[in-house]
Amino acid sequence: MPQSILPLIPYGATNISEIVSVYREQDNWVYYVGLQPVFSHKTDDQILFKIITSQLIDSGACRQVDIINAFGVSKSKVTRSLRKLREQGVEAFFEPRKKRCGGKILTPEVLEKAQSLLDQGYPRYQISNELGIKYDTLRKAINDGRLQEQKKCQSPASKSARNEVDAGAAEGMGTACTRVDERVFASFGVCDGAPVRFESCLDVPNGGVLCALPALLLNGLLKNAEELLGQIKGYYTTFHILLLLAFMALCRIKTVEKLGRKAPGEFGKLLGLDRIPEVRCLRKKLDALSCENAAEKWAIHLSKDWMENDPEAAGTLYIDGHVRVYHGKLTKLPRRFVSRERLCLRGTTDYWVNDGTGQPFFVVEKPVDPGLIATLKTDIVPRLIQDVPDQPTRQELKDNRYLCRFIMVFDREGYSPEFFSQMWQDHRIACITYHKYPDDTWPEDEFKKHEAKMPGGEVVEMNLAERGSLIGSGKKKIWVREIRKLTESGHQTSVISTAYELIHIQSAARMFSRWCQENFFRYMKQQFAIDTLSEYGIMDLPDTETVINPSWRNLNRQRNSIQNKLRYRRARFTALTMHPADENDQEKYNKWLTQKAELLEQIEQYENELETLKSELKNIPKHIAWGELKEDDKFYRLLPGRKRLVDTVRMIAYRAETAMAGLLIDSTVDLPAARVLLQELFVTEADIIPEPDAGLLRIRIHNASRPASNRALQRLLEQLNAAEVEYPGTKMRIYYELRGIELNATPAENGVTKTSQR
Repeated sequence: MPQSILPLIPYGATNISEIVSVYREQDNWVYYVGLQPVFSHKTDDQILFKIITSQLIDSGACRQVDIINAFGVSKSKVTRSLRKLREQGVEAFFEPRKKRCGGKILTPEVLEKAQSLLDQGYPRYQISNELGIKYDTLRKAINDGRLQEQKKCQSPASKSARNEVDAGAAEGMGTACTRVDERVFASFGVCDGAPVRFESCLDVPNGGVLCALPALLLNGLLKNAEELLGQIKGYYTTFHILLLLAFMALCRIKTVEKLGRKAPGEFGKLLGLDRIPEVRCLRKKLDALSCENAAEKWAIHLSKDWMENDPEAAGTLYIDGHVRVYHGKLTKLPRRFVSRERLCLRGTTDYWVNDGTGQPFFVVEKPVDPGLIATLKTDIVPRLIQDVPDQPTRQELKDNRYLCRFIMVFDREGYSPEFFSQMWQDHRIACITYHKYPDDTWPEDEFKKHEAKMPGGEVVEMNLAERGSLIGSGKKKIWVREIRKLTESGHQTSVISTAYELIHIQSAARMFSRWCQENFFRYMKQQFAIDTLSEYGIMDLPDTETVINPSWRNLNRQRNSIQNKLRYRRARFTALTMHPADENDQEKYNKWLTQKAELLEQIEQYENELETLKSELKNIPKHIAWGELKEDDKFYRLLPGRKRLVDTVRMIAYRAETAMAGLLIDSTVDLPAARVLLQELFVTEADIIPEPDAGLLRIRIHNASRPASNRALQRLLEQLNAAEVEYPGTKMRIYYELRGIELNATPAENGVTKTSQR
């Protein structure tokens, strides 16, 4: 008989026990008992692995610990397999695993909602809180394949993924121009502008500025804009441009050129677009919107609407001028005194009309400044008579001789008894201002302490006294109420008022609230850049515009110079006369006589020159028409179009920010702190999660740096959610939330809104 060949264990086999070893042969595992191969299976076949290892343990060929050490599997896995073999046999390993098909918690409806939230980029912990299920329940559903979770690195909502898409679009129509078809259709006039369409986006820069949208809409950002402003065509509509300007103002992006430094695709996500317009395109859109004085018409409409919405605030109006300094070289604007700089600088004067808390109603630009009184007479008062709501009727004015239409408050520049008399006699308009020429001080025993409530709601204690005063001379005399405030230093500040029905405490409170307007100028200059040029260009003034005669100005300058020199020499001559030199000291006495003679000669010379200049000034008109100026003396007006439009949007943004700050004020947050908190909120990143089926647009704001700030923002967002505002151009209600913080006000499941703000 032939001798049989005994098989040998291959080199590299792993010993499981003294008699059992295993060897990997390509994609198969081969088990040897002694020198004989007895089992084999594919490397990824877990069922056969469990059966074979359990049989080896059950037959006594190896122990459980040998399998655990050799294959690195868990003890529980080996124990379960061995128990299943002994209790149910080999057939049990091939029975399909029973699943609960979602169980009682993860019903098909819950699974559908969970999958929708996962697709929108929500984290697991927030989905579990939203659906009211355990975190482990959600995790198991994802691991079992019942729910699909997108990996963060592959999510189209992440910032890095958006940057890649935006950069890739540069090879086509331009950076972030991903809506190619819509842009082509808009260029041919097939569609009327780009539709507002949001996509799920995480960590959008400046996303917190979307919290200001309800306040912007409430203050009229889109009210009658399309009807009153110029018409624009193309991909970007009037709504897009106005909303972009408002977001720029709140994010402190002060010029269009600085907007070009922002990522266009990221900023476009705030508008529901692929990107914002480039700088050149945006300039053209602004020109189209402000053409033919359209921006001025829109501003007039808004100011009237603001007054009608708050007739009590419109009853007392604060008027003051603000010089917008011009440092350019396109034209030489007239010089005017700038109080904040204490210099005479070239620029234009804007006269602002505000309420008692500093909120603006409108502004009047005067390239040629005639002064506050002339501007009040020609530009401001006629407009206020027409626009201020709830004015008394003629019969009411006739029945009550002390009743006024409304009150104007201004500084000493508007002091004029003749003007006060004209306003009261012709229009029954009351004026409150500082007394320019107060009499001697009043006795201190006349002053009494009073608590005055300021327009902003603060209560201030003042020492006040009141008298009736006759100011002016001749036919310009008028009886006024004079109120004086006594300070701790003993200084008496005099205020005059023709608001005869108003008690002196309220008159003083309204006069001393004028600093709200000064604070408004400073804040708008620093934060909203109202002095910044919006366009570079000049235009002719009307030929009939009255300007100062340059010849008269030069002669007047010479006269002032000679008067100063004459005043100085007269003072020196008087001093020498009062302190003569000793006649015994001949040298000093002769020097004294020489100095007096020289001064007397100079005085006579300057007096003659002064008389000559005065006679020349009488023969030269002080004012002439702009068309009569020589070409070298002509100055031009800065283009007002874009500036007027941008300033109007800035006023809306300021009013919106002020309204939001009022919602944040409490015992621990005052107005300045509320404004700082809002400035930080507007530049905070946010997640934009649209839910069209539910009619919701979720804005998930990233947390602030401090828990106290988060609590304040939480109160603000709850009030914004209660307003139930729709994003313009969509049917989605905006719902704000802080990341990881559940708000008290939850969105309605059906997403039905109360009103649409467009």
